[in-house]
Amino acid sequence: MLKFTYTENGFNLERLASSVDELVARRVVLAMRVGEGIVVEPTSASFLLPADLPGLKGLETQARRDRNEAIALCIADADYVEVSLHGTWIAANSETAEGVFVTAIGELSEFYLIDLWEQAQTKISLLEEVD
Repeated sequence: MLKFTYTENGFNLERLASSVDELVARRVVLAMRVGEGIVVEPTSASFLLPADLPGLKGLETQARRDRNEAIALCIADADYVEVSLHGTWIAANSETAEGVFVTAIGELSEFYLIDLWEQAQTKISLLEEVD
């Protein structure tokens, strides 16, 4: 399972061994125990990856092999590819943009996606250092 944690500064991506159902159940129980509201809803999330990343073709091929409709890739423009994922949004309320998005795609697709995202973060960091 992939977990995207959205904050006011962007998002962080990590791979977890637990299932989406297990994570959602734990979050709901935690919210109930501490007396806080929680919103859990099916939705989709998208983000951009640079189109020139090595391994992007591998993700495309693996996503097709998985025959999983939870992931889709689309050319956004000459420089970026949009990755769209279907999953579950978990947040404190329906008005916030901060929360957690979780999705389950094929294991190899997850590894490709994490690797590509990390490459993109490194590329961004290097560009910021040059500026």
